[in-house]
Amino acid sequence: MDIKLHKQATTTPKIRAEIQAAPSSISDSELARQYGVAVATIRRWRYRDDVQDRPHTRHNLLATLTSEQEEVLIAAREFLRLGLDDLLVVAREFLNPGLSRSGLHRMLKRREGNA
Repeated sequence: MDIKLHKQATTTPKIRAEIQAAPSSISDSELARQYGVAVATIRRWRYRDDVQDRPHTRHNLLATLTSEQEEVLIAAREFLRLGLDDLLVVAREFLNPGLSRSGLHRMLKRREGNA
């Protein structure tokens, strides 16, 4: 079985399941001592429904472009055949001066997957 753990994980899914199955009469500090982990780790896993690591990417990506601005940039990229840096100059000049290069790149990657 291939288990993908966070690289700094101190527990495995098996230990996490044991933590979740532990009776409430056993305190968090007792479980922490038993498994050799921090009390915060016990609290984290004791009340979750699953035993898998959660992704560390943001759930709400900070989008600085509206959908209309994205459409304009996609059209400009296709019509003018601009590279990322050139498209960034155009976007900052005419649409959004606060747009970051990484934000533009994420938008292009996201839209590339939907095309």
